[in-house]
Amino acid sequence: MLKRIKKLLLDNFIIIAIGTTLAIICLSLIKLSGTGVEIKNIDKVYHSIAYFTLASTWLFSFYKKPEKKYLIVASCIIFGIIIELLQSNLTIYRTGDIIDVLANSLGAILALIIFNLFLKKKWIN
Repeated sequence: MLKRIKKLLLDNFIIIAIGTTLAIICLSLIKLSGTGVEIKNIDKVYHSIAYFTLASTWLFSFYKKPEKKYLIVASCIIFGIIIELLQSNLTIYRTGDIIDVLANSLGAILALIIFNLFLKKKWIN
């Protein structure tokens, strides 16, 4: 039973990856209201979590092609750079930030490290 669930999940990860990508685009370009609680630089944590999730979903979508993992992570980092540029140029309520790009990259690289651990332990093969 668990093997069937694992196979079903892994075979449909592309849908989750596309949904995650679209969610990041929308959340990055729309105006969000504040929560009222201000913690300095908490948005950097949010960026890292978002790009960790983005990279993880794409990595697991292509788990049968581990040779593509570096291309996937590089694509996620480039995607983050493009989003930051779009925030600077398309919106008046958002700003692009190099520290955000670093937080995005950190999340994507962390996803690669964890994905490699999964491959090493053969948990997803």
